[in-house]
Amino acid sequence: MKKLLPTSTAGSLPKPSWLAEPEKLWSPWKLEGRELISGQQDALRIALQAQQLAGIDIVSDGEQTRQHFVTTFIEHLDGVDFKKRKTVKIRDRYDASVPSVVGPVSRQKPVFVEAAKFLRQQTDQPIKWALPGPMTMIDTLYDDHYKSREKLAWEFAKILNQEARELEAAGVDIIQFDEPAFNVFFDEVNEWGIAALERAIEGLKCETAVHICYGYGIKANTDWKKTLGSEWRQYESVFPKLQASNIDIISLECHNARVPMELIELIRGKKVMVGAIDVASNTIETPEQVAETIRKALQFVDADKLYPCTNCGMAPLSREVANAKLKALNAGADIVRAELQAG
Repeated sequence: MKKLLPTSTAGSLPKPSWLAEPEKLWSPWKLEGRELISGQQDALRIALQAQQLAGIDIVSDGEQTRQHFVTTFIEHLDGVDFKKRKTVKIRDRYDASVPSVVGPVSRQKPVFVEAAKFLRQQTDQPIKWALPGPMTMIDTLYDDHYKSREKLAWEFAKILNQEARELEAAGVDIIQFDEPAFNVFFDEVNEWGIAALERAIEGLKCETAVHICYGYGIKANTDWKKTLGSEWRQYESVFPKLQASNIDIISLECHNARVPMELIELIRGKKVMVGAIDVASNTIETPEQVAETIRKALQFVDADKLYPCTNCGMAPLSREVANAKLKALNAGADIVRAELQAG
C-alpha cells in the first residue's frame, strides 16, 4: 500500500437478513444449494460496496461466505465429525457445543478460493482474506483423535498453508490469520503457537497478518473483559516473539480497550493494524475519536506502517451501525493523514 494510513476491517461485516439472521453469530443460512452460493455472492458485492462507499482502502469479503469464522473452514475438512458434538469451554470463557476430531484431518479441496476469485473480479483494490489460525481452530473443537493440542495445531497449520497458497494464487494481497486464542494461552503461544502460525505462512509471497483481539462484542467476551482489571496487558506476553516472527502485520484491539498503547513498542518494525473502532458498542465513533486513537498509536508505530482498522469483526452489529462505523474510521484516518502531510 502506497497510501498513508490505509484503512481496513478486521474481517466480518453484518449479513443481509435474507441470507442469515442478522446480528447473530452461528446464524444458519436461509438459502440452500445454488441459491445459497448466488446469495453469498450478492451479499459479498453488498459488503464490498459498503466498504467502498465508506472509503475503506483494503477491502474484504466481509465474511459473507462463512457462517462462523472458524467452523465454516473446519466443516470442509476430513477427520472432523459435526454430528459427534461435545461441549467445551472456548478460550477458557464460555461453553459451546463443538464438533469432534475423529481421525486424521485433511483438506480434499479448496474452501474459500472460489469466493476469493469472485471478490478479486469485483475490484482492483488490495484485498485481504481472513482464515482461522491453528490455535483458535483447536480451541473450537473436541479432539478425540490426536489427544494433543500441539499435534493438531501443526496438522491444521499444514492445511491452512495449502489454502493460503491457493488464495495467494487467486489474487489475495493480504492473508490474515485470526488468533484470539493468542490472548489467552500464553505459554502455548510462545512454546509452539507462533511456530505453527509460521508453518501456515510458509512459502507465501503476499503479505501476512495475525489478528489478535479480545473477541466479538458478545456477552461472554464483554463479561470476561470486566474481569481483566484496569490494564489489559495480555499482548505483552506474546509480542516479543511475534516481533521476531515472519508475520508481516499484527492486528490489535485498541479503541475503548484498556490496552496500554505503549505495548505496541514491543512490535516496533512490524506493520500494525490499529483497532480504532469498538465493535462491542452501537455507539458510532466520531472521526476525532478515531483520529485520537491513531495519534496515540503513532507514538509507537511509524506512520508508513500503521493501518487504521476495526477492533474485531462486526457481524453481530446492524448493517446501519457497521456502515456508519466504517465511515467514521475513514474520516478519522483522513484527519491524521492531513496532519501528517501538513507537518
